[in-house]
Amino acid sequence: MTAREAEIIELIRKEVKPALGCTEPIAVALAVAKAMEIIEEKCAPDTDWRMGESYGLRIEVSGNILKNGMGVGIPGTGMVGLHIAAALGAVCGKSEYGLEVLNDLDESSITRAKELVESKSVTVGLAETTLKLYVKAKIDYNGHCASAVIENDHDNIVETCLDDCTLSSVRKKAGAECQDQKTTLDYHLTVKEIVDFASSVAYEDIDFILESRTLNLALANEGLSGKYGLKVGYAINLDDNREVFGGDFLCYAMSLTAAASDARMAGCTLAAMSNSGSGNQGITVTMPVIAYSIRYGTDDERLARALVLSHLIAIHIKGYLGKLSALCGCVIASTGSACGLVYLRGGDYEQICAAIKNMIGNITGMVCDGAKVGCAMKVASGVSSALQSAVLAREGICISAHDGIIENDIEKTIRNLGQIGSVGMQSTDNMILDIMVCK
Repeated sequence: MTAREAEIIELIRKEVKPALGCTEPIAVALAVAKAMEIIEEKCAPDTDWRMGESYGLRIEVSGNILKNGMGVGIPGTGMVGLHIAAALGAVCGKSEYGLEVLNDLDESSITRAKELVESKSVTVGLAETTLKLYVKAKIDYNGHCASAVIENDHDNIVETCLDDCTLSSVRKKAGAECQDQKTTLDYHLTVKEIVDFASSVAYEDIDFILESRTLNLALANEGLSGKYGLKVGYAINLDDNREVFGGDFLCYAMSLTAAASDARMAGCTLAAMSNSGSGNQGITVTMPVIAYSIRYGTDDERLARALVLSHLIAIHIKGYLGKLSALCGCVIASTGSACGLVYLRGGDYEQICAAIKNMIGNITGMVCDGAKVGCAMKVASGVSSALQSAVLAREGICISAHDGIIENDIEKTIRNLGQIGSVGMQSTDNMILDIMVCK
């Protein structure tokens, strides 16, 4: 393995990881869990105070965290929102689990968490910050106050404090933080390097990516039961609707992908394999590719290479947008899956670039109006667009550089998308949040 290959694999492992529940409320639960552990260690090491004693939780979040946490189901609870997520983080959360912080969830912890919410022990408010991704959790217990802060990544705890004394701080320097606040986290990748890497890296160095299939396919099968959310995947898959959807591969890929989103957004207790901090993005980036491999018998090595390609394309594009933006993550994720589909169908670098351009020329305007069960409909639309873009690309059809924000240079085209999503749509993002908060 070369040094550069090792660097890219490290990036994949950093950005592609299991997540239990929508990652915005989970980030809140993680910050709360960390703050609780500080109290537990420093002030109450020998008592089981989480389940019975009185304490208060004060949560401050950025606007984008609030937007994406208001309407999403929290695993196992039948409830939505940041209040119950924070309470669960307090009762049963373990920070060592990262984005699977609620992995030890059980009926007694759910009951206790609901008691905390009902007793108004949890408050959630907007933080004064320019960061898109920011969570500060404070725990008040027996005269002590512990806090934990997450910034820029959903599992990036940058500061912990106890009674106004800083215990740890790994914040970036001011200049670097300002760069993060603008637009881009540049991984120094190009589409060409991604295609070359996915095609040539040793299989044994990337076979871990097949866990994406294990986790996200389990979510899809759970969603197809018809017990979750809007039942988008379930409805597409019904025999009665074959006359509408046709029962072909497009129908199959849409139903599997939407079903996984249905389950996840409605509070299923199965983890998703996320991408760039988003479970829905991880689902959308992988499930069309996995669906193709199931339907047409792709071997594990070719599937792994397609999944690596799909994941990395999404990570690359997301780098120009930041973790949270007004642009729906489905746009980025389905662009990644379009590339994976082109690869599985024998496409080359030029056709992969064409698929990206076709996607950007098609669904760039899809806005993010918060995480919710309705995201499954956007996911289904993204899959449809991905398949359309991939088929056209394989036929040598590519949207022209004369059209809109498309340029001949694929990297310039991606940067244009990033500018629109991170800068151009900022006022849209603010307006969406204002509407949601005032409802």
